[in-house]
Amino acid sequence: MKTDIHPKYFECQVTCGCGETFTTRSTKKEIKVEICSACHPFYTGRQKFVDTAGRVEKFLRRYGMKNPQAEEGAEEGAEEQEQDAPENAEA
Repeated sequence: MKTDIHPKYFECQVTCGCGETFTTRSTKKEIKVEICSACHPFYTGRQKFVDTAGRVEKFLRRYGMKNPQAEEGAEEGAEEQEQDAPENAEA
């Protein structure tokens, strides 16, 4: 292997926007990231929609998709109405 062609390799402190820190190795001494495994929705199981000015609803309307949050409320209301209706409505 040739000498003096490889970059210096340091122990590095990684800092996330959520406050999580961990140590790894890199050619940089410090790395700042916006999202990490402690706050990423894939790893935490929580999905967050940051909706600025109705962009999610606009996207859903444009492509004919249904809003899953609105469907949950509609399904609950439909189930309540079915339970309130009499089963045999004979006159």
